[in-house]
Amino acid sequence: MLFTKGFPLTNMTFGPAFTEDGMLFRLWAPLHESVSLKIEGADPQPMQAAEDGWHRCTVPNAHAGTRYRFVLPDGLEIPDPASRFQPQDVHGPSEVVDLSSYRWKTSDWTGRPWEEMVVYEMHIGCFTPEGTFEAAIERLDHLRELGVTALQIMPVSEFPGRYSWGYDGVLPYAPDSSYGRPEDFMALVDAAHERGVSVFLDVVYNHFGPDGNYISSYAPLFTDHHKTPWGHGINYDGDGSQMIREFVIENAIYWITEFRLDGFRFDAVHAIKDDSDEHLLHELARRARAAAGDRHIHLIVENEENDSDLLKRDEKGAAKLFTAQWNDDVHHVLHITATGETFGYYADYAGDAGKLGRALAEGFVFQGEHMPYSGGNRGRPSAHLPPTAFISFIQNHDQIGNRALGDRVMASSPADAVKAVIAIYLLAPEIPMLFMGEEWGAAEPFPFFCDFDEELNKKVRKGRREELSRLPGFDADDLLDPTAPSTFAAAKLDWSKRASSEVLDFYRTLLDLRHRKIVPLLKGVTSGSAVYRSTGNAIAVDWTLAEGRHLHLRANLGDDVAAFESQLDDAATIFRLGGSDGGGLAPWAVIWSLSEA
Repeated sequence: MLFTKGFPLTNMTFGPAFTEDGMLFRLWAPLHESVSLKIEGADPQPMQAAEDGWHRCTVPNAHAGTRYRFVLPDGLEIPDPASRFQPQDVHGPSEVVDLSSYRWKTSDWTGRPWEEMVVYEMHIGCFTPEGTFEAAIERLDHLRELGVTALQIMPVSEFPGRYSWGYDGVLPYAPDSSYGRPEDFMALVDAAHERGVSVFLDVVYNHFGPDGNYISSYAPLFTDHHKTPWGHGINYDGDGSQMIREFVIENAIYWITEFRLDGFRFDAVHAIKDDSDEHLLHELARRARAAAGDRHIHLIVENEENDSDLLKRDEKGAAKLFTAQWNDDVHHVLHITATGETFGYYADYAGDAGKLGRALAEGFVFQGEHMPYSGGNRGRPSAHLPPTAFISFIQNHDQIGNRALGDRVMASSPADAVKAVIAIYLLAPEIPMLFMGEEWGAAEPFPFFCDFDEELNKKVRKGRREELSRLPGFDADDLLDPTAPSTFAAAKLDWSKRASSEVLDFYRTLLDLRHRKIVPLLKGVTSGSAVYRSTGNAIAVDWTLAEGRHLHLRANLGDDVAAFESQLDDAATIFRLGGSDGGGLAPWAVIWSLSEA
């Protein structure tokens, strides 16, 4: 074993480490000259301070299950910022966990190629009545039979209180104790891999939650050089930023190596501000891929700015940095088509079926053009990218939760319109993503919910009213209380409704067709090559895919017959919803076909 200054080198810089001499505890606290370690049941003991800001202490008789805190000079007792488990929530002691004790059943798993992905976004607390990692395992067979090949789990990092969306997490190395132990999360990943299903984790590196984040009291976590919607930016480029960067990057590597995750969805990367020579996002992507070795690792971004540079491909079509982006533009045009809603940001996508054609053919609707709602230019050119650089969806946590009642308006929209948009997004060459329960037409809402102390709860209630009152069509007076237990309970899926759902068979049919007919044509597609046109409510999109084969979409997204060709003479129909009517397309008709090169 190698040693440095009397301490062994370990794979991870942060958190407790097993050594030959006992348990090594460590805390990077450069703002203090002294820190103590407090093991439960024992008096605090001083830690050894180094000039680089680290404080270390080796305890011979500490072991897995040992609970501990750090004590700052003013007496403040804090959890380990790299705690692996918090059995008593964010303010309680951290617990040592031996992650190496888990015995993997799928140690030979190497992942799945990106073109095979059918993503399923879920919230662990609402996916099952129990709301645990263990309970989610029992539903994996349903997802496999549906045709899902990847879970995308909303953030699980330890958050304050009994329930949360997860974006207010403060201890990014610790799966939230309300969902189970770290070993339970490992078991969920293992069980998914047994069924051929990849697992992605939603991670938040643009801010920390407001309750339980102690890092700024002992380290330069924030900087006033950058601003974000949550306040000061995280210090990724100022004095002392190197350890802050390392803390975040190692967190991603930790999930990949210890929990064997297949990738991430990075929340709101446009809010990650960094003026370093190598932006944090670039370094993170580079090192995460290196840590994965020969495994398939996929990195997904949410990016309000539609910065296509993050999605660049190499000469072989492989992602240089990030694999794909959530494409809100596709969602917005499909949402308008099915629901007729045109208020708020939807107004910029309304009244032109060509915008749907552009989103399907080129990725972004706004590729540098002025967007009235935002008040500025949005996006960069994206037509050169392969369609698999974009993730399409008709529901996700944001688009449902950013409504006053958190209602799934798609579930109550006209059936013909909903079936048409489903048939479009599930068979298009972009990567489809479902939101939990969508596949059987679940009507349970998914409103925003959180559980802080009463002072913060009041601020959240006030802030949500103000935020939603600015959106036309959303009546803030009807806003659900985001802090009430009943709001969280209402979001839990009712699995008893699955069996009686005709929608489920429709999803299964389409996803089976996707895997058989569409996926084989996506492998090796290195760039965008599609054209589109529209007339009234009718659109035509033609893609050139693998081996020069062509995929064709003809659709009428209106209530009247469209004078539009319904079929290409040399193309074979693979799916038809509705059909032709007097030489045109019948209302809400969707026709998919394939032709040879």
